[in-house]
Amino acid sequence: MTTEQIVKDWFTKWAAGDFLELPLTADFEHTSPFGTIAGKEQYLATVEANRDKFLGYTFTIHDALYAADKACIRYTAKQGEFSLDVSEWHYLENGLIREIVAYYHIGDIREDHELDAVD
Repeated sequence: MTTEQIVKDWFTKWAAGDFLELPLTADFEHTSPFGTIAGKEQYLATVEANRDKFLGYTFTIHDALYAADKACIRYTAKQGEFSLDVSEWHYLENGLIREIVAYYHIGDIREDHELDAVD
């Protein structure tokens, strides 16, 4: 499978709730604003324990770049009224995803980081 096919398979399986069949290496790592989950078993256990937060999403992919062993995907994930804009790097090894680094906003901007209005 190509990198593009593997990434599309990832999103198809998530949309179907088929997370146990994700194409992951045993030493898979997922890094997000919440931290890093190390190991496929730990990742799948985290999803299982938090099904309401992980499952039931639809995905709209806006942009994607594919190379031989990595991809960058920008998408919107929706679960009911909740919407999350995400950019992710997927790193592949032997036809499986070895690592994902996800970037998204998870809360309000701190007061000391708010921008000043310009007239």
